Amino acid sequence: MSSTVFLGNLPPWVTADDIKAWLVAENLVSDAVKVIRNPETQESKGFAFIEAPNEEEMHLIIKRFDRAPLEDRLLRANPAQPPKSRTGASAPPMRREGPHFSAPPPRAASAPTAAAATSGPTSSVATGVASAAPSGSPLERSRRGGKKHVRKAQSPQTLFAEELAKAL
Repeated sequence: MSSTVFLGNLPPWVTADDIKAWLVAENLVSDAVKVIRNPETQESKGFAFIEAPNEEEMHLIIKRFDRAPLEDRLLRANPAQPPKSRTGASAPPMRREGPHFSAPPPRAASAPTAAAATSGPTSSVATGVASAAPSGSPLERSRRGGKKHVRKAQSPQTLFAEELAKAL
């Protein structure tokens, strides 16, 4: 039976050959070494998996490499956990409609009421109308997700709006 060791907090330059050389230098045996890389950039994600031939060898690898210093880091080594399923609780629930699966329908946008349309300027993200709330107010910040994201004033869209802006 093969046992897998998770080796984490690796510098980005570490390769599988480096880890194999470290294991040979310590008289430790491994069946395979895999450094996990970003599929798009091929840069190391900072961790690897070492396949040990048995439980005893797995524990020796963990004992040697857990909290071992490398550059300005301490490596982490422990038994690898089985991979989690990708369709776990973090995925949105799917509804079955007919013979196929589909995502929940999007929420409908609410139409402004007549009273709201005549009461003065209001904010509408869908139409891009400028907000009546002062820039930086709690109302404006909550629409954008925080303090640092404050909507900037928009330039007038029509000649009439430009003339009106000049007059004011």
